Amino acid sequence: MGHGRTPLRTAAAGAVSAALIAGTVVGLAPAAQAAPAVRFVDITGDGGTVLKANVLTPAGADGTRDYPLVVLPTSWGLPQIEYLAQAQKLADSGYVVLTYNVRGFWQSGGQIEVAGPPDIADASKVIDWALAHTPADPQRVGMAGVSYGAGISLLAAAHDKRIKAVAALSGWADLIDSIYSGRTQHVQAAAVLDGAGTLTGRESPELREIFDNLYASDLSKEQQMIDWGRKRSAGTYVDQLNSNGAAVMLANAWGDTVFPANQYAGFYEKLTGPKRLELRPGDHATAELTGLFGLPNDVWTDTERWFDHYLRGADNGIDREQPVQLKSRSAGGYEGYPDWKSVGATRRKIALAGSTTIHANVDSGADGGIVFLSSILDQVAQLPPIASMPLLPRRWAAVWQSERYGTAQQVRGTALLHTTLTPTKESGTLVAYLYDVGPLGIGKLVTHAPLSWHGRTPGEPFGVDLDLFSTAYDVPAGHRLAVVVDTVDPLYTEHNPSGAQLTFSSPSDDPSYVSVPLREQ
Repeated sequence: MGHGRTPLRTAAAGAVSAALIAGTVVGLAPAAQAAPAVRFVDITGDGGTVLKANVLTPAGADGTRDYPLVVLPTSWGLPQIEYLAQAQKLADSGYVVLTYNVRGFWQSGGQIEVAGPPDIADASKVIDWALAHTPADPQRVGMAGVSYGAGISLLAAAHDKRIKAVAALSGWADLIDSIYSGRTQHVQAAAVLDGAGTLTGRESPELREIFDNLYASDLSKEQQMIDWGRKRSAGTYVDQLNSNGAAVMLANAWGDTVFPANQYAGFYEKLTGPKRLELRPGDHATAELTGLFGLPNDVWTDTERWFDHYLRGADNGIDREQPVQLKSRSAGGYEGYPDWKSVGATRRKIALAGSTTIHANVDSGADGGIVFLSSILDQVAQLPPIASMPLLPRRWAAVWQSERYGTAQQVRGTALLHTTLTPTKESGTLVAYLYDVGPLGIGKLVTHAPLSWHGRTPGEPFGVDLDLFSTAYDVPAGHRLAVVVDTVDPLYTEHNPSGAQLTFSSPSDDPSYVSVPLREQ
């Protein structure tokens, strides 16, 4: 991880406070209404750790029949009342619903293990308790959760065959590809998680070491971190999950700055059982947020439909819909596709011609925004981060532009950057951006991604292939696309030594380009 430069994390710290305040309000808002039906209980988890939980049963449950069970592990940093509004709805629909505070947070015992083996064992212990103390049907068990709860639900389904259906909302399938994609620390996202964990829980020594090594860019501990993350990623256990046969619904937001959509899409393609992938505008957990208040919400509506079909046998049609459902960041309703590869059915290349050299260590003005804030603005007001193409300083930013398009271009899926790079130092970082540029040269961010490298020979060119973060964005007719590459972005840690320069070239036998996926029209 080298000697990286970590930008100031004031915005991230603010996001922690905002997220925790919002989370507490979310949890408390429905509590008064739901409280009469709620029973608060203690459950003994793995190793004797006490987990604080609450359980709701359908009205009129008298022990003469069983009901499907839905288990809801809490999100990172949120209390056990997080899901009360949705739990009440599920109970009213005929489910036993058990929410528990994951170990290490709030009043539950233990330390934060980040979906490690104790957390997965806890999930099974919670199911054991529910089957022993509620009218839950052992043949109809489901798990769902937002963020941390989503990741734990997926991992539990890979390890416990009793789980027949999962709804993993704003979660992860590859932890390292989430916080360390392109060998680059997603430092603002990590700071939010670290801050929330410190404020609301008790980090394990192992987790504290992981965060410290991440911030310190300690390359000697890189493999240790990767191994730690793989153990906590559902993608590692996809064969077990497929063998168990659970029906898996995945939902995420295009602008998720904690768990980018790419890693969910790749995981979805590896699933062989009943599956569904939903992607919408927003940032981490913002698409589900109104549902936690008990307000109408597409994600939670589809979650209940998923459980109704796969746990209750309801013929509600969700299994006959196109399994990949996308909503563009620009406008319009949902688009259905038979699989992920059909999303960007055609591709258009933007040539990165010529040879361009940029200097490192200075933010050019092109960046991915601020964790949470920027993607929320995009979600509610269609205001992504912007940059003026004519004003970007070419000393610190390489810029290429396409021709003006005569028709609207519906970008769908994952854009790919392919280029030849010659650095002057052995380590470095680049950040690639794709912009929608209007007539005045103002670019709206379509997508981006970072990439870092170490151990390269200065002055020796090497090939770069970088997947940008998946998205759905409509470029209006008369606009063009622009590719910008620079070296500094406040979202990430930079690994360029002082004075470093990067040269991008396009050899005749291996031309450079960005391949943009487009919806078939």
